[in-house]
Amino acid sequence: MQIGIDSFALARDDAAVQLAPVDHMRNLIDQIACADEVGLDVFGVGEHHRREFLDEAPAVILAAAAARTKKIHLTSAVAVLSAVDPVRLFQQFATLDLISQGRAEMVVGRGSFVDAYPLFGLNLEDYDELFAEKLELLLQLRDEEHPQWSGKFRPPLTGQGVYPRPLQDKLPIWVGVGGTPASFVRAGLLGLPLMVAIIGGETHRFRPLVDLYREAGRRAGHAPETLTVGMHSLGYVADTTKEAIEDFYPGFARVMTDIGRERGWSPMTRAQFDANLTPKGAWLLGEPEEVAEKILRHSEALGGITRVTFQMNAASVPHEKLLHATELLGAKVAPILRKELAPAAA
Repeated sequence: MQIGIDSFALARDDAAVQLAPVDHMRNLIDQIACADEVGLDVFGVGEHHRREFLDEAPAVILAAAAARTKKIHLTSAVAVLSAVDPVRLFQQFATLDLISQGRAEMVVGRGSFVDAYPLFGLNLEDYDELFAEKLELLLQLRDEEHPQWSGKFRPPLTGQGVYPRPLQDKLPIWVGVGGTPASFVRAGLLGLPLMVAIIGGETHRFRPLVDLYREAGRRAGHAPETLTVGMHSLGYVADTTKEAIEDFYPGFARVMTDIGRERGWSPMTRAQFDANLTPKGAWLLGEPEEVAEKILRHSEALGGITRVTFQMNAASVPHEKLLHATELLGAKVAPILRKELAPAAA
């Protein structure tokens, strides 16, 4: 199982420390370098178009990180495919693949916010059509240097060369999904790896959706071993569970309360937060052994996962604590998982 971190490049300041955007960006690159040094498998950068985030250009951030790292895979988490030209997105990540010497990946999705649609002159009523068409084109770009393609939302391609070509023969493209059954089925029909964002509730409730994905893939003729499932969830590791909760809750509650004002939600309470920390709850907060055990339970609940990524920076946790959490993931959580899963892989 691969272990990684996803970041949305949160630009909020910790209550006790005032930081400028340039400092936040430097800290993010430092964290990615740390993740590489401690042996984590993957680091993802999201994409938002809002004041509180600095991840509007994830490929640029990942390219900077590529120059500081040697082994870790670098991915979007997610690239908002509906709001971008697939040709430009492919070119950006093909370039990243060359810079990183074959470590680039993409997780593509529709995003959890809709700010990108009016920003780029898109109609929100085309939400699903945009994604379906652009995913089709992106996959064709991956497979063909001179694609012949036509669609509704961009001019046709009539054999123009699309460059550069990535170092990897087939640039990995995952589909990021939330809770829409059609999204799971689409990924299965295409035989693409699936990254499930479980940002609340109990993980086992997603099992029927994952089963839909696997069944759709099987019916489409894809080999079971190609239908891989990853899980993205809020997570943070500290030396003790008490410390993890005390570090994470205050800032996370502020973020969710602010976002909730836009969506008509009530302010986040401690009781709501604690409800996601139960043994079946999705969030991965605690000391290393507890977190590792919970990941194993999540994997069993979903019928087996090959990757888990932690969303660690949604709570204004100070940089030094994020680095320590990153080190704990590499030094303690990952070894436990590798030991537990080794017999099954043998």
